[in-house]
Amino acid sequence: MTDSTDKGLSRRDFVQGSVAGAVLVAAPAAVLAAGTPGGADKAAVLAQVPKMHAENIKRLQDWIALPSIAAENRNYPAGPEHMAELARQAGFTDVRLVPTAGKAGVVGKIDAGARTTVAVYFMYDVKQFVASEWSSPPLEAKLVKKEGLGTVCMGRGAVNQKGPQNAFLSALMAFKATGKKLPVNLVLVCEGEEEIASPHFGEIVMTPDVLAQLKNCVGVLLPEAGQDVDGSLQVELGAKGVVELELVSSGEKWGRGPKLDVHSSLEAQVDSPSWHLIQALHTLVEKDGHTPAVEGFFELAKPLSAAQQQMIATYAAAVPEDVVKKELGVERWVHDLNWHDSLVRLYSQPTINIEGLVGGYTGPGGKTVLPHRAVAKIDMRLVPDMTAADTLAKLKAHLAKRGFGDIEVNMSGGYDPTQTALESRLMQAVLKTYRALGITPQVLPRSPGSWPGYRFTNPPLSLPAGGFGLGHGTGAHAPDEYYLIESTNPKVEGLDGAVKSFVEYLYAIA
Repeated sequence: MTDSTDKGLSRRDFVQGSVAGAVLVAAPAAVLAAGTPGGADKAAVLAQVPKMHAENIKRLQDWIALPSIAAENRNYPAGPEHMAELARQAGFTDVRLVPTAGKAGVVGKIDAGARTTVAVYFMYDVKQFVASEWSSPPLEAKLVKKEGLGTVCMGRGAVNQKGPQNAFLSALMAFKATGKKLPVNLVLVCEGEEEIASPHFGEIVMTPDVLAQLKNCVGVLLPEAGQDVDGSLQVELGAKGVVELELVSSGEKWGRGPKLDVHSSLEAQVDSPSWHLIQALHTLVEKDGHTPAVEGFFELAKPLSAAQQQMIATYAAAVPEDVVKKELGVERWVHDLNWHDSLVRLYSQPTINIEGLVGGYTGPGGKTVLPHRAVAKIDMRLVPDMTAADTLAKLKAHLAKRGFGDIEVNMSGGYDPTQTALESRLMQAVLKTYRALGITPQVLPRSPGSWPGYRFTNPPLSLPAGGFGLGHGTGAHAPDEYYLIESTNPKVEGLDGAVKSFVEYLYAIA
C-alpha cells in the first residue's frame, strides 16, 4: 500500500489486482437506459442522471479537496463528518459516526420498504501523496484532457475510491430527485483506515445494531470503476488477504551495535543493525529471492479448484501477454514462467514483499555513519485458508528460531482473504447487469490485491461480497491518479454511464 510512481495502473490493478482484460466492447450510453426491470420508474431515474452531471462532478471535486489520510492523521474528524453529510444528501437515514480505537466509521441505511436489502462498503480515506510528483495539483481535482480517452478528474482519491463511490451516491441522488423509491433497501458501512490495512474495521462491523442490519442483507457491494481503457472488465470472486508490518532492527533491542548513529569507521569493531536486518530478510525467501521460506507458510494455502483453474486458462487465452508486460514495465515473469503459469501463481500463491527499506542517511551525497536502527516495511499477501493472525505468528516464530528474535515485528494492519461463490445472488446480479449492457466480463478466482471483505464473507455474517461498476480510472496510490468524466472512447463509460450502471444494478439485484 505504499506510494508508487507507476502512472499506468488503475484501482483494480492496485487494489483488486487485475490488469488489461480481454478486448471487449462496452455498451454505449444509450444502451444503459434499456432493459425491462424497473419500467417507467427506472427510465425516469436514468433520464435524470445527465441533468445532474455538473453537480455530480462538483461533489467529487469537493470530496477530493478534503483528503483523509490515516497514516498522517490528516483531516479527522473532518473526513468522516464529510462522509456522513454525503450519505445524508444521498438519502441515507440514521447516519452516524461509529467510534473505534482508530478512525471513526460511518454508517447509515435506506429503508425503501423493499424485499431485498444490500450492504454497501465505502472507504473515505486516501493514500499519501507527494505534490511535486503530480502534473496537476493532487487536491485541486482539475478536469484534464487525456488523449484517446477524454476529460478526467485528476486528484488523490479520484479512482481510489471516491470516483466510483461518488457515482454510486449520484445514482441514489437521481432516485431522490425524481421522487422514485429505490428497488432495494441499503445498509452503508464505511471506514477511514483502508489505506493502512483496516486495523479497526472489525469494531464497526461488529457494532451490535450494524451487525444486525448486515445479517438482513443478501450481500455486500463494493463500488468500482471496473473498465480498462479498452472497455474490458474482470469480475473477481474474492481477494487475497494482507498483513502489513515493519521489521525494526536496532542496537537497543539487539544488545549489539550502537544505540545511536556513530562514525562508519567504527564498523571494524561495532556490529551493524542494518546488516542484521538484511540477514534476517534473507531468511524470509528461498535462494530464488522470491518463494516464501517461512516455516509452515504454505500449510493452510488452499489449492485452486478445477473451476478456478479453468477461469485462469480462459483469461490467459483472451488477454494479450505483451500488453500486460508493457503496462507493468516488465520483460520476464518470475522463474521465466510462461503467461498461463505466471497467472496461476498470481492468483494462487501467497507472497512476502519488501515495500521499502529505511535506515541511516538517504539524502544527497554520502554521510559516513553506522546507523543504530534500520526498518523494513513488509506486506504479506494471503490466500484462502490462511489467516492474518496465523501468518504473523509464523513469521515471528521463524525469526526467533533463526536467531533474530530481537527484531521488532510491528503489525500496522491486515486481514484474512475473502472468497465469494459465483452462484451467489450478488455475483449473479453483477454478471446479469454487465451482460444486459452488452459486456461479457472475464471471471477470475480472486484479486491478487486486497480489501477487508472477509469481515463480511467470514462468520458470523458469511455474506457474499464483490465489486461492480462501469467507468474507468487509473493511478491508484500513484501520481496523476484520475477518474474518467467525459469519455471520447465509445468502449468506455464516463461519469454518467457509471452512474447509470449502478441504477441498473440496483434493479437487477432487486
